[in-house]
Amino acid sequence: MMQVFFPPPLTGEVSSVARRRGRPLRPTSPVNGGRKIDRAKRLLAVALAALFFVLPARAAGPFGDWAAVVVAGDWHAHDGSPSEIFDNARRDVTADLLSLGFPPDNVIQFSVRPENYPRQMPLKSDGTTIANTLWDLSNRTNAGCLVYFSSHGSPDGVVLGDDIYAPKTLALAINNSCSDRPTVVIMSACFSGVFVPALQAPNRMILTAARPDRTSFGCGQTDKYPYFDQCVLQSWPGVGDFPSLGRAVVACVAAREKKEHMVPPSEPQLWIGASAATSLPHWR
Repeated sequence: MMQVFFPPPLTGEVSSVARRRGRPLRPTSPVNGGRKIDRAKRLLAVALAALFFVLPARAAGPFGDWAAVVVAGDWHAHDGSPSEIFDNARRDVTADLLSLGFPPDNVIQFSVRPENYPRQMPLKSDGTTIANTLWDLSNRTNAGCLVYFSSHGSPDGVVLGDDIYAPKTLALAINNSCSDRPTVVIMSACFSGVFVPALQAPNRMILTAARPDRTSFGCGQTDKYPYFDQCVLQSWPGVGDFPSLGRAVVACVAAREKKEHMVPPSEPQLWIGASAATSLPHWR
């Protein structure tokens, strides 16, 4: 996964230095050397003030004002046995979003078993909590939205705990919170192509793991990720924007399924709205 490191935020003392910037500082004492000390303080004040004004723009990046929710919707393999595949995807997709410059406070994770992951502190995966959280995030951000689900699926929607989260329900949550903002929706689940018609809008990009009538692969007990999530994670470093990511993932999944002799192919779906094609930011 990519790693991007930014300097830690400066403390409130910098603000006071910045406010004093340009004012002559009085000598600290009348003894010899006071002028040298005074000059050193001025130089330090100017340097700190410069950092104060430069760092926020550098740290923000193209996703500094975006909101994101990353959801693991189940904790079982396809045979019903316990599996970490979806939570593995949730954890590592989140890590990559942070590396792209999404602020940690603006990326909220969800798990069916949040108590198992105290370090990551996900919320409970349920439709109401996800919708409310996305609403809250949208009220403290002003740019785009990203929604990522990894779970099992059915022709009626995506598995979310003991429920099925329907396309129209997710569409309502996104419409209410993200409205006309640039929005990326990535659905990793069998039959997840059913979400495309309900979510289509000019400002959105939608990427799904399968077409509406096909399963996806890689949900066995010994798999680390579903094939689709694996392709998302390995494609990040080689692309610089979400449309390119979508195309890379589609090609990656097709190659993996051919290599593993998986039939019929899942045929991931990529839909890009007219305004999304030009408004989605680049990260390189």
